[in-house]
Amino acid sequence: MTARQPRLHRYWIQLPEDVLRARGLCGGCGVTAYDLDDARRILQAQLFKETPLPTFTHVTEDVDVTTLDAGHVLPNMGVCSWRGIWYPLGCGP
Repeated sequence: MTARQPRLHRYWIQLPEDVLRARGLCGGCGVTAYDLDDARRILQAQLFKETPLPTFTHVTEDVDVTTLDAGHVLPNMGVCSWRGIWYPLGCGP
């Protein structure tokens, strides 16, 4: 019998406008994780190292990335099938 791999989920996480502006983000953050708590840990460790993790204003689990901003998010995102931050580009896989 083989062990089952945990399923990854693509999250689109929206943050308060002041946080988005301060970090130069368009609309939110994209992160692939095992669950929302895992996504929070990844964001804290990689994107919000020096500051507390802000409150999320909205979370979309298993987001269809084709629905995200085609002019900014899609051309500037990393690999969304790997665990980690895929938007903004350069913060994850």
